[in-house]
Amino acid sequence: MAMNERNQQKQLFATHTLKNITLFGYFGLLIFMPVWLLWLSPSEGLSPILSMILFTLPLLFPLKGLVAGNPYTYAWANFVVMIYFLHSLTTLWVSTDETVYALIELFFATTMFLAGSYYSKYRGQELGLKIKKLKQELEEEKQREQQ
Repeated sequence: MAMNERNQQKQLFATHTLKNITLFGYFGLLIFMPVWLLWLSPSEGLSPILSMILFTLPLLFPLKGLVAGNPYTYAWANFVVMIYFLHSLTTLWVSTDETVYALIELFFATTMFLAGSYYSKYRGQELGLKIKKLKQELEEEKQREQQ
């Protein structure tokens, strides 16, 4: 049995389903964050413009690649989603008044992170993409230097 066939059998969700779940989490954050921070519970310490810049702008960077289904974008978008993951956990810790909002943010961020991780892995495998191991890269570099 080929490597790809074995990996396909282990998948709980189809790749396109993982993409849709990731996009659900992504667009959930993209819509929910401004609603929360501008209407449901506006910050007393941040202006609305600054709130939008800090909590919405980072989500716009991976938009094109996520919609296009680029596995590399799904992988690095997880660094962006960590902002929201940490923000929700911090809010849960310090603000009991916003517990429900923080749980919604945590749900969307976790959904995006988990599904995006698996999508980038499985879609990358389907496309034959690999990240070289450091040992392999060092050997190739050494061979280039010897030539």
